Amino acid sequence: MDRASVAAWVDAYERAWRTPGTEPLADLFSPDVSYLPSPWATPIQGLSSLTPWWDSERHGPDEPFTMTRDIVAVDGDTAVVRLEVHYQQDTPSRWRDLWILRFNDNGLCTAFEEWPFTPGQPDGH
Repeated sequence: MDRASVAAWVDAYERAWRTPGTEPLADLFSPDVSYLPSPWATPIQGLSSLTPWWDSERHGPDEPFTMTRDIVAVDGDTAVVRLEVHYQQDTPSRWRDLWILRFNDNGLCTAFEEWPFTPGQPDGH
């Protein structure tokens, strides 16, 4: 993977979040993906488990939000991306995330790890 490929993948992820249904997920994730939505969560194993979770986590494809990204690092099959997401309907509405992504040779994500943070969130101290 290179920065351009990772940027294209993140853009496709955002488009998938804004698209009805879950069909685009097969173009993003490998069938055996491990998807960790937070560092303390139990990983979601496999695309067949990810699809219902995906639909349950969003308010629908017309959910208003903005998303910006900064690719921090790409090393071989692994990338780190910093994102800022502002949802217009949720509380909390602002999130800063770090994504650690691992890809296969076909550019599909095999491991997705998210570290989401929102203002006012306990910092663990």
